[in-house]
Amino acid sequence: VQLQASGGGSVQAGDSLRLSCAASGHTSSMYAMGWFRQAPGKEREFVVGIAWSGGRAFYADSVKGRFAISRDNDENTAYLQMNSLKPEDTAVYYCAASSASLRQIGTYEYWGQGTQVTVSS
Repeated sequence: VQLQASGGGSVQAGDSLRLSCAASGHTSSMYAMGWFRQAPGKEREFVVGIAWSGGRAFYADSVKGRFAISRDNDENTAYLQMNSLKPEDTAVYYCAASSASLRQIGTYEYWGQGTQVTVSS
């Protein structure tokens, strides 16, 4: 599975951004897709995941109510709508896919390149 992320940018606090992650290759093996992020000097953290079949989603507490993940199975693409962005959301965002689980973070084995999101106050 190959993943291509896009949609990052620089915005002001309170603004919105939408990230996209297009999957190709052996997409039938995907159980879930998700987003992780890594801020400077910090470890990579899980943001949100979505089950490819059924659409059940799992959010980190830090983004609940502000971020929304969706997917288009026909286009093999997942979207992350990020609203009410805060400076602490600044990070490189990575899309990832798991062939095994939505919630087990360690099973996300396929990774796209990162896309930078910068939120200024």
